[in-house]
Amino acid sequence: MKLSEPLTIEHDDRRQTFEEIERNGGLPKSQVVSGTVEQQRAARHHVAVLKRDGYLRETEEGRLEPALEVDAEAEEFNADDATVTIRPARQADLTGIVGAIRQVAAEKTYIVAESVADELDHQDVLLRHNSLESRMFFVATVDESVIGWVHLNAPELEKLDHTAELTVGVIEEYRSDGIGKELLDRATDWASENGFERLYQSVPSTNQRAIDFLEDNGWRVEAVREDHYKLDEEYIDEVMMAATP
Repeated sequence: MKLSEPLTIEHDDRRQTFEEIERNGGLPKSQVVSGTVEQQRAARHHVAVLKRDGYLRETEEGRLEPALEVDAEAEEFNADDATVTIRPARQADLTGIVGAIRQVAAEKTYIVAESVADELDHQDVLLRHNSLESRMFFVATVDESVIGWVHLNAPELEKLDHTAELTVGVIEEYRSDGIGKELLDRATDWASENGFERLYQSVPSTNQRAIDFLEDNGWRVEAVREDHYKLDEEYIDEVMMAATP
C-alpha cells in the first residue's frame, strides 16, 4: 500500500479492523483475533485478506502493523567520524524522532516541526494511512540512534492529494555534514516516485539558515505571512516555501 493510494477497503468489518490496527500503530494478532469462535474465524479471514492485499504485515513477534510500501532501501555514507544510515522509519523510531524534533524545535526556529512532535506524542503512532491523512518518515541514524528526520504529511482530500507538507531537520551535533541534504533528496525522490506534484514547508523568517538551505536545494519562497508567529513576545514573519519534486 503506497501513501499516495487512497484507502479502498470496501468491506465494513474489514475496514474497521484495519483502522483499529492503524490507529494504534499496530496490535498483537492475539488481540485482533479474539472473542467467540465465530468472531475469531471472521477476524482471521479479515486479517488474511488485508495481508494479501498489502494493507497489513505481521512481524516475527506476531504483531500486526499497517504495511506501507516504501521502494527505498537503507543507504550508508560517511559523515565526519560517523557512519550515517538513511532509511525509511519504523514505529520503533518514534521516541527517537520526537526527541530529535524537540531538540531542533527548542531553538524556536521550526514551529511546524514542533507541532509534528506534539501530534506524534499525542497519537503515539508514527506512520499513517487512512481516509484523512498519510504520514511518512525517513530517518538518519548513527548506531541506530535517530539524529535527523524528514517527514511528509499528505492530506487525503481529493483537491490536495497531489501535495505534501515536508519538515526536515538534523540535531546540532551532526549539522554541516550533508545529512540534511541527503534526507531532503531522499524524501523528494520518494515524493516524485509516488505521484506528488508539490511540496511545501514553512519556517520563521528568523531561520535564515533553513531558508538558504532550501533555496540552495531548489525551493523557492512562495509567500510571506507577516507577524504570523509570536516568539518571546516578538512577532515574526512566516516564510512559506515550495518545490516541485
